Amino acid sequence: MKRILIGGLLLVVIGAGIYWYIATDTFSDTKDRKSAFTVDAVDFIREFQQNDSLANLKYREKIITVNGTVSDLESPDTATVNVKIADTASGNFVIFAFQDQHIEEAKNLKIGDKVSIKGSCSGGSLDGILEVVKIDFKRSALNK
Repeated sequence: MKRILIGGLLLVVIGAGIYWYIATDTFSDTKDRKSAFTVDAVDFIREFQQNDSLANLKYREKIITVNGTVSDLESPDTATVNVKIADTASGNFVIFAFQDQHIEEAKNLKIGDKVSIKGSCSGGSLDGILEVVKIDFKRSALNK
């Protein structure tokens, strides 16, 4: 009985440690990270359009620098902004959510601006509602 109690207590302590690690995990500034790939936005989008499985395998959860032209700025609320770069021929797009410390830089962008954005690729998928390929990025920063 003593072994079971000690084993159970040990599992609880390990579980609490894992939870604490995940809950307090912070990410380094994307601006300071080295990119695994530097790509042109339209070529990048077309790679996902041709074979999203292979593209996701290649790019998912990697830091990527994407060069292109801002096609839209979305502000879901007053504190954030998402930058969208689209392939005008197909309507497919890449969308970037910025790290807190880089939101002000993103808010200064205008539609038509040429940009270089570095972020962590969350992967791409076919949006069933819009019927377009959508590639999401998180923890993004302008690359200067």
